[in-house]
Amino acid sequence: MNVNELSSTPQPLEPRPRAIVVGASSGIGAALVQELVSHDYRVAALARRQPKLQQVCDEANQSATVGHATAYEHDVTDTESIAPLFQHIVQELGGLDLIIYVAGIQPSIAPNEFSFEKDRAMVEVNQLGAIAWLNEAAMRFGRTGRGQIVGVSSISGDRGRAAFPGYHTSKGALTIYLESLRNRLSRRGVSVTTIKPGFVDTPLLANAEKTMWVVSPAQAAQQIREAIEGRKQVAYIPARWRWVMLIIRHIPSFFFRRMNM
Repeated sequence: MNVNELSSTPQPLEPRPRAIVVGASSGIGAALVQELVSHDYRVAALARRQPKLQQVCDEANQSATVGHATAYEHDVTDTESIAPLFQHIVQELGGLDLIIYVAGIQPSIAPNEFSFEKDRAMVEVNQLGAIAWLNEAAMRFGRTGRGQIVGVSSISGDRGRAAFPGYHTSKGALTIYLESLRNRLSRRGVSVTTIKPGFVDTPLLANAEKTMWVVSPAQAAQQIREAIEGRKQVAYIPARWRWVMLIIRHIPSFFFRRMNM
């Protein structure tokens, strides 16, 4: 073996990137666990459904060479437990380089339904859970001057549409929160990325009346990892949604209402 071959060979004591994925038992979250582990990350995977979450970790670990996933049962609406759990996980990982908040819900809403209970549930999971988790990461990364924060929002948060007011609100608020974090933390060397998927082949797709450019969770996860590695500020999944949403964001409200989107 020559010197160049030796230098490119992974060494057992080389540090591996460490990540937390919140909302990892299915869909994009589960695919992200697989994607990160396959790229040598040590991953703490969190979700409510422990059996399903453990299955995701076991499957990721079966094909891993260096990376590894560990399951942590957690309900993001239990905000009191987040701070101590975050510290516990960081200690077990031996540090933290990346956190991804992907947890989200979208219950079915009838066209003439106005359900405060459903709206509150979406805000608690999609928005407040993200703030609670990512605030912890922001404090740590702000002190250390390094790290990456990623929040999975949605193209649904770019305009206030008629279909799902509570969902659009929760994702729009998450987008604004992530932009605020970015503006606050970028001067400290911390990267904050907003991910805006279009239609991904997950159970949430059942609520969509019309779909286009549907991608698999694995495809979405790969593109998200590439956005993380590129330290993108905002990444649409797939990327061509950026141009569609640029047009939609600039449609005057009078016309947008008539479009019934």
